[in-house]
Amino acid sequence: MSEAEPPESTLSTLQPDPMWNTAAHEDVVDALGADGLTFRVWGGDWCGDCRQQLPAFAAALEAAGVPDERIHAHAVERVDGEKVGEAVEEYGIELIPTVIVEKEGEGIARFVESEDRPIAAYLAEEIDA
Repeated sequence: MSEAEPPESTLSTLQPDPMWNTAAHEDVVDALGADGLTFRVWGGDWCGDCRQQLPAFAAALEAAGVPDERIHAHAVERVDGEKVGEAVEEYGIELIPTVIVEKEGEGIARFVESEDRPIAAYLAEEIDA
């Protein structure tokens, strides 16, 4: 790898939190596990909010039985103060973590870092609405 090439981006913060309590969140698990949902997750391992919020969300997805092919992780990097990464511009990503839930290719719910509730709880309510 030459010095001009950026390092490969990963999103290791999307590893499930083993301490997440599935039994305490049955309604959330049911909503996230609904048929036909796809989850697009933008975050960065360098981001404190992502490190805090994404592991619990990943645990909720795991508890809901969401298959890996329905979870699209998009690693975001900072370059000159700007967020860059796959589909950042296409989806209008400004804050991370951001999670978009799609059904049949249409966005049905969007969590943005500035929300005041956990990702899974917020999205579950939006999905059920």
